[in-house]
Amino acid sequence: MTGSPREREESLEVIQRELTAFARRARAAAARLHPDLPLVSYTLLAHIDHRQGCRATDLAAHYMLDKSTVSRQIAALEKLGLVERHPAPDDQRIQVLHPTAAGVRTLASTQASRHAAYRERLGEWTTEDLGRFAEYLLRYNEAGEDTGRST
Repeated sequence: MTGSPREREESLEVIQRELTAFARRARAAAARLHPDLPLVSYTLLAHIDHRQGCRATDLAAHYMLDKSTVSRQIAALEKLGLVERHPAPDDQRIQVLHPTAAGVRTLASTQASRHAAYRERLGEWTTEDLGRFAEYLLRYNEAGEDTGRST
């Protein structure tokens, strides 16, 4: 580590403040893109789609959420017609969540809007800056997964 303890603390304060601002903007943007789909629900739907189906317990473990929270979010997604349950092929007692056709369309539309917003906001950044930013975000998120803590 380089730099003084004070410089590190100042940097950590900036990071905390800016990540909080980022999270607020993300929630507000998600609400504008799909008012019936809160950011947590969108995130779960995207994860289910990315994994090509998963169990609610897998979502709770991955996002370190209480099972009851995931259950409420999944119920809301089902009510919106964005997620459906299918028995697992290897164990019919296990329910696997899958996005419906409407869920896939909603994700595609929302992702296109989000990508456009990122392209606009980061349009002046160099390719190198974008690459470094992506690497730092990956590093930050991987560190959170390794420790089992979320921040």
